[in-house]
Amino acid sequence: MHFLWKSTRKWGVSMIALGVLLGGGALGTETSFAAGSTTQIKKVDNSIVILKTNGIIAQQQGIYREGKVWVPVSFMRDTLHMPVSYNKAENTYTIGTGIKQIKLMVSPYGVSIAANNYFIREYDGMNLNNRLYVPFGLLDDYLGYQGDWNAASGRLNVLTRPQNALTVTTGSYVKLKEGANIKLDYPQISGLGNLDTQKAINDTLKQTIMSFAAAAEKDIANKTEEDRPYEFDANYIVTYNQNGVLSLVTEQYSYTGGAHGMTYRNAFTFSLKDGKRLLLGDLFGANPNYKKELNAKLSKLIKAEGGYLGGFNGLNTEKYFYLKEGKVVIFFQLYEYTAYAQGFPTYTFKFTELLPDGTSPFAKLK
Repeated sequence: MHFLWKSTRKWGVSMIALGVLLGGGALGTETSFAAGSTTQIKKVDNSIVILKTNGIIAQQQGIYREGKVWVPVSFMRDTLHMPVSYNKAENTYTIGTGIKQIKLMVSPYGVSIAANNYFIREYDGMNLNNRLYVPFGLLDDYLGYQGDWNAASGRLNVLTRPQNALTVTTGSYVKLKEGANIKLDYPQISGLGNLDTQKAINDTLKQTIMSFAAAAEKDIANKTEEDRPYEFDANYIVTYNQNGVLSLVTEQYSYTGGAHGMTYRNAFTFSLKDGKRLLLGDLFGANPNYKKELNAKLSKLIKAEGGYLGGFNGLNTEKYFYLKEGKVVIFFQLYEYTAYAQGFPTYTFKFTELLPDGTSPFAKLK
């Protein structure tokens, strides 16, 4: 959750040797790891991965570990030409620019990741032998790359992923005062040929944040001097921008006292043809039983959660989802069906699990 990233940033920095990761360690020339024996089916942990871009072998090498391909930050800097900077005070590395900028927070507890200031729950970085690595899935999901992975040869070819012809930038609503801060970021798009569609999408996204801002202002107006400082944040991340569809996630965090703040997650998937906010039925209607099948899968998964509170009888909205490459991700709110400590219950399904063979979720949108 967003507030977890904020808390991570406050963890002790002095326990890490700051200069090691910044200098010839994390961002310098990679050393070779001893490759374990492999088969054509399964790689062995700590096997070397040969990294390529557009078929050309890079100087840097990745590593296969825990079922993932990890790429060094030096590959992102030197081969993908993503700018890298370091904040000594926070022990934070910033990689990339714009909405595809990521931050790696190195602490005694590990390496946390935020993309566009949005805390990424499913990925952590890795500090291995004083070198920083991130899972390639991070680049694939959020940074606009795709990979051609050959497990038999241990080679990963990194390619730029085709994207819709549009630009996403960040709008902001900021009001800072003693004892109560509002810092809200929200997405806005430009570059669409249809300006009416562009305006419809931008209005929907901005109005969502302005409604949150109005609620925050009301809370602040009722704040007393004895109350702890209030805080309101909002951020977002783009998860899919292909095939005439834009999908993104927003989170709105508020703290108005008590043991912890509260985060609300929203998601928007738009058709760039007409600006319509898509529902699950718009994408998976080729399967008349998609909802029944989803409910059966979700019921089994959510009831197996350790903090399940009961009450799940099927989806009560078709808005809480976002897209990734070849996948749909469905989530539930904090406390909706599980204890707070469980976070946002989140479940990923491949398109092929929900659609008949040979059909696309985007067929009716073109």
